[in-house]
Amino acid sequence: MSQLKQTYYEPLTEDAAISLALSLNIFNDNAILSCREIGDGNLNLVFHLINEHDGKGIIIKQALPYAKVVGESWPLTVKRAKIEANALKTFGQLAPDYVPKVYFTDDLLAVTVMEDLSHLLIARKGFINGEAYPLLSKHLGEYLAKTLFYTSDYGLGPSEKKVQMQKFSNPELCKITEDLIFTDPYFDADTNQFEDDLRTDVEALWKDDELKFHVNVLKRCFLTEAEVLLHGDLHTGSVFASNSETKVIDPEFAFYGPAGFDIGQVFANLLFEVIVNVPKRGLFIEHIETVWNVFKEEFTYLWNTENKEFSAKIEPFLSYNLSKFFEDAIGFAGCELIRRTVGLAHVADLDTIEDEQARLAAKRTTLELGKVLIKQRKEIFNLDVFIAKVNEVI
Repeated sequence: MSQLKQTYYEPLTEDAAISLALSLNIFNDNAILSCREIGDGNLNLVFHLINEHDGKGIIIKQALPYAKVVGESWPLTVKRAKIEANALKTFGQLAPDYVPKVYFTDDLLAVTVMEDLSHLLIARKGFINGEAYPLLSKHLGEYLAKTLFYTSDYGLGPSEKKVQMQKFSNPELCKITEDLIFTDPYFDADTNQFEDDLRTDVEALWKDDELKFHVNVLKRCFLTEAEVLLHGDLHTGSVFASNSETKVIDPEFAFYGPAGFDIGQVFANLLFEVIVNVPKRGLFIEHIETVWNVFKEEFTYLWNTENKEFSAKIEPFLSYNLSKFFEDAIGFAGCELIRRTVGLAHVADLDTIEDEQARLAAKRTTLELGKVLIKQRKEIFNLDVFIAKVNEVI
């Protein structure tokens, strides 16, 4: 299938992906391509193509018109592929060291062709397999600072930011986040999935009106505070890594929202390893500390040197913003911990614990830590208090 001839959407096959790749002239004329579908996510097809002559590869990602994790009973617009492609291009300009290169996009086919990252491993898998990725937290701190500052009113200017907000309007995927993170885990929703032995713990969540109040405050923040362009789904399964390299992928949930959301997602997904990986607990606490410290340092530098709002270049207002980002991040991290334990989409950090009692204990700890972070986020006002609270709960 050539993108020059195709005039309607249909899901790619491996043969069709090869035809598309050859039509783009990315490979040399005598290329012999092999292709396999490698997507293990919830929403898309992902093809890995390799030239058998020289080993050069590319990735072709295509949005499906339904949620892959559920099936055709959950329809989705393929227009989300355009959001993702635009986000990859935007983030790639702002933080090129940490985003894969985009070679080609096609809105009709809902296709993005990008750099092959197969020399790296998904960070979540690496962590579970015992990898440390010593530079990952530094890289993520820099990525967050650059993408969040340069897409804000202060990095873009208010007029250009309003233009970008329209470009990244993403209501359908935002609705997924709104439901799966902020709503469904707090009542007996059909999408929830958890072990029967956790039912007492989960029902306690459903009855906890104080918790639900705070979750609704955080949901309102997510719905209404268009501070920056977010990745929107920045967990360790959306990061490729090695000991020297980090690449952030899959920003199809990108939209303008509160800066603390992306930061909180990173915190939470490192906290899963703090909870389950006892021998390396200190390492993952250090990762969390490094993410925030690097983010804070780089964001402060950009604020002071690149700020388009002259009157905002005062330390008290910078401190106010950083404090707000941190408080929001703590609350959003708590929501992520809870939803990954009882909601639709789980994490392998917890679910692959083979011993049943150990797995249940880890999930109960995750739920307890999530509740504490949500309810006490205003009292957890700096990194030292955050780490102390984590250690207290676990």
